[in-house]
Amino acid sequence: MSDSQIEEIKNKLNVLDVVGSYIKLSKTGVNYRGLCPFHNEKGPSFFVSPSRQMWKCFGCGKGGDIFEFIKEIEGVEFGDALRLLANKAGVELKRENPQVISERKKLYEICDLACSFFEKQLGNSAFGKEAKEYLLKRGIKEESIKKWRLGYSPDTWQGLSDFLVGRGYAREEIVRAGLAVQSERGNNPYDRFRGRIIFPIFDLNSQVIGFGARIFKEMDKKETAKYINTPQTLLYDKSNVLYGANYAKVAIRKNNECVLTEGYTDAIMCHQAGFENTVAVSGTALTLRHLNLLKRYTDNLLLSFDMDLAGDTATKRGINLAQSQGFNIKVIDTYSGAKDPAEIILENPENWSKSVKNARTIMDFYFDSTFAKFNKTNPQEKKEIGRIILPAIKRLQNKIEQSHWVQKLSEKLGVSQEAVLEELKNTKIDNTYMQAAEVASPQIGNRNFSIEGRKKLLEDKIISLVLKDPENLNLIEESHHCLFCDKTKNLIETIKKNAGQKEKGLEAVFADIPKDEYKDLLNTLSLKAEVDYGEDGPDEIQLCLSQLKDIKLRNKLNELSGAVKLENDEQKKDELVKEFDKKAKELHSKN
Repeated sequence: MSDSQIEEIKNKLNVLDVVGSYIKLSKTGVNYRGLCPFHNEKGPSFFVSPSRQMWKCFGCGKGGDIFEFIKEIEGVEFGDALRLLANKAGVELKRENPQVISERKKLYEICDLACSFFEKQLGNSAFGKEAKEYLLKRGIKEESIKKWRLGYSPDTWQGLSDFLVGRGYAREEIVRAGLAVQSERGNNPYDRFRGRIIFPIFDLNSQVIGFGARIFKEMDKKETAKYINTPQTLLYDKSNVLYGANYAKVAIRKNNECVLTEGYTDAIMCHQAGFENTVAVSGTALTLRHLNLLKRYTDNLLLSFDMDLAGDTATKRGINLAQSQGFNIKVIDTYSGAKDPAEIILENPENWSKSVKNARTIMDFYFDSTFAKFNKTNPQEKKEIGRIILPAIKRLQNKIEQSHWVQKLSEKLGVSQEAVLEELKNTKIDNTYMQAAEVASPQIGNRNFSIEGRKKLLEDKIISLVLKDPENLNLIEESHHCLFCDKTKNLIETIKKNAGQKEKGLEAVFADIPKDEYKDLLNTLSLKAEVDYGEDGPDEIQLCLSQLKDIKLRNKLNELSGAVKLENDEQKKDELVKEFDKKAKELHSKN
């Protein structure tokens, strides 16, 4: 791929638009910030600089241009990121050599071809037309069928496989795409989806990565599963994919809330009814990776699930996990006895609108649903009510909010607040989901740095403050250079040399520095100065220099201490001890 095409893509796409299509950003000065999608954090440390066409997280340290962002967020190699961004930019890439096409790209091609095959079967085959009639009766309109690329898999053993083989793909590749199953008898693989309605599953860029398949008529065997899905593949991981997120992400950010449903049809019908901020978790419970994806767009979730909170259900664990990640949660009640959003909307879309509008907070739902199931006058059932509700109260981080619900629980049970508080104190909450969250997404910002790590932070801060105001260079004397690593020393000398060119911009100031260093370091440090060091100036530089001297002295003391232990010559050892004492006094007087 030529550099000219890469530059053409960069010129046509703004980093703010690319990153902003994945993450909720807010303006702060000349830059934008949001919660980092690459590590778990409560306060935003992720910044986008439109002027520099770069992004940087000062929590986990990741950063770069639009290509680096797509690589990280989509988990793809550079070639795939290039292709995705070329599509967004309307840039036609030069044809690739088929022999060097990545396996990932082959799987994308196979999935897209399979999707086209299923679409065609829905309209052209006899059973496909029956399947389409079933969808129309369920309330899914013609335009929705086209938009969501719904299809039908013929009830044959190798119809899709033979079609894909005819297009030049190996049967082993079709198996790896999750579309065929290897025969135990050693025969050719057979199609996974047969005689079912097909729901393609898309990634955030609307590329087909997998499929869900539903029966639509009575099968010969009662044990036949109603739904089957693509298994785990290189492209598809059900714990990381929300159905409809490709169509919903803009609406979620715009409305600042997301409606979560359980099924494909629910999501489609909600979009059709105007609730385009809807996604579905299909075939799995709500996971940390789902929540990390949603956190890019909103902190507000409206759940339309089977909400049995009495037992240790997957739904309950998902809600607990969402609360631990700082989401505000409301529950949408079903209306007029309907089972799911699709049925409600089919009956009357206005009823669904009312249900969404009247969604209850998660605590209100806990109270209402629990008290509806148990007799609050029975001592044993009072205890059961407390067993369900108290962990939910204890999980609340705000003490005032906790106090409100403690008071409400005491009033509804007819017991003293002291009794409720005592039981609350003894209530243990299941933290296994929190431990999983920590393993999957550790907090980077609270890590302990080594001495060398601390030294680098101080040097970077000095460079940032110099970039913010080159007048600060006057505070850095020749004697200070021994405190810096070679890279920092060279940067300081280059800035001093070219400081007179600052009116022409940073590129003029750093004309003598290799381009990769300018891109990876100086842009980052300039952004750091804007983000973190608004009021910092000469005093902060003096403090950094003082701390660097302290580090240098401590390193020297460690070096001398080690030398004393190894030295056998008494006279030389005595000289080393005297030097150690001298440096120790210098450190003591300095502090």
